[in-house]
Amino acid sequence: MLHRVGVISDTHIPHFKALPDAIWKHFDNVELIIHAGDLSILSVLAELETIAPVVAVQGNVEREEVVLKLPVKREVTIGGCRIGIVHILGEASRYAQTARREFPNARVVVFGHSHNPYNQEHDGQLLFNPGSATDRRRQPACSIGLLSIDDEKMSAKGEIIRL
Repeated sequence: MLHRVGVISDTHIPHFKALPDAIWKHFDNVELIIHAGDLSILSVLAELETIAPVVAVQGNVEREEVVLKLPVKREVTIGGCRIGIVHILGEASRYAQTARREFPNARVVVFGHSHNPYNQEHDGQLLFNPGSATDRRRQPACSIGLLSIDDEKMSAKGEIIRL
């Protein structure tokens, strides 16, 4: 079976007024949405849940309502694929070591924080940062991501979508 998972991070609502309209098009037909933190307010989850179920972690710029509801890190399994989720993975030069230490059995590790998209395999573990959906910072565009998980091939592939 093939699974499609939408991935979003660093939405920073209400500092940025709204989620980009393109999310509804790109996340159409996903079975799950992962939010890798810095949503800032809980209503972001309710809005995303109009598309698909949402799994999220807290980031480092959250209102108290988010901190009280969401964990700092978590793992989920989609099909046969274990996915670790955390907002801050640390320094870019140590992503692979930190991901393996924090999520030793995960096939994919989703993270955010830097606003820099990242989609690379490291020794059988896919490290995936969708970038920011609302704040491009030093990037040419805002971005979100899609994960494609194929149970038959036992594979996971990430795609960065520039908005």
